[in-house]
Amino acid sequence: MTTSGLLNHRFIVFVFLALAVLPFLSDSRSMYILFTQIFIFAIFAMSFDLLLGYTGIVSFGHCMFFGIGAYSVSLFLKNFDATISYFLLGVLVAIVLSGILSYLIGMLSLRLKSHFYAMLTLAISQLLFVLAEKWRSLTMGGDGFTFPVPELFRDRLSFYYVCLILMVMLFVILRAFTHSPLGKVLKAIGQNEQRAEALGYQILHYKVIVSIVAGVVAAISGGLYAVMLRFVNTQVFSIETTLDALLMSMIGGLGTLFGSILGSGIVELAHHGLTELAKLHPIFERWVIFLGLLYILVVLCFPSGIVGSFQEWREKRKQRSVQAATITEQVE
Repeated sequence: MTTSGLLNHRFIVFVFLALAVLPFLSDSRSMYILFTQIFIFAIFAMSFDLLLGYTGIVSFGHCMFFGIGAYSVSLFLKNFDATISYFLLGVLVAIVLSGILSYLIGMLSLRLKSHFYAMLTLAISQLLFVLAEKWRSLTMGGDGFTFPVPELFRDRLSFYYVCLILMVMLFVILRAFTHSPLGKVLKAIGQNEQRAEALGYQILHYKVIVSIVAGVVAAISGGLYAVMLRFVNTQVFSIETTLDALLMSMIGGLGTLFGSILGSGIVELAHHGLTELAKLHPIFERWVIFLGLLYILVVLCFPSGIVGSFQEWREKRKQRSVQAATITEQVE
């Protein structure tokens, strides 16, 4: 491992340790909820980053997997006992449904141009949105419903650590996934699909695999989100949910995974800060406009995102050092 790589790992470990000790510095309940939401959306954004950042697959309907996870867990906890067993059963059902759906969507659209996948995911996510709105006997439509949660999750501090641990575990798993031989093929597909195909790779298989993994991870984040709110409605299927994941991934840096965690933190903290400012200054009630401006600023100034721009700066610095050392040797 290079020195810069070691520094990267140390920084990531430092961030995770800082998040682990944060509750010892403040016992604010609102802070627990805010950071729990950051962890959950970081998981969701990482799943989106697998598609767009690593493989170049655009999805306009990634929220469908988030919604499937949210409704699966909510319905189990509402209609059965609010225990860990039924929570895990709801997550398992969400994983299976998301895996099957992402497999079918992938097989139908990924053999064609990437925009077919984008349009098909958008169409199916809106179909699920309408289905959830109309099937009121099950989902209560746009009004949604509340439900009890397992005793372990009732304490906001316990749920904070549950979500933090899950985020770290999924980050480690997905990082290993992207650094595996399969992950390297995905990167090759993202950079130049035709060249990867010419080298003999069955790119459809790789694309379907990453589609399934991304769908499953998004479903897990949806289940956690519903438990955090103890409420679910059809907004989990809205396109704004997908745009949130896109915004977080772009700000943090596509194809970095850790950038999704960073982007989730920035977006959620900005949202929280602007909401608080709106209590004092009415102009900040239009916080979506300010987030839109932030997105434009990042795209114009940091097209590779924060982590991507840092990596590019570090690479250029390394190249300059090598060139300077080469010139010094030639002079001597």
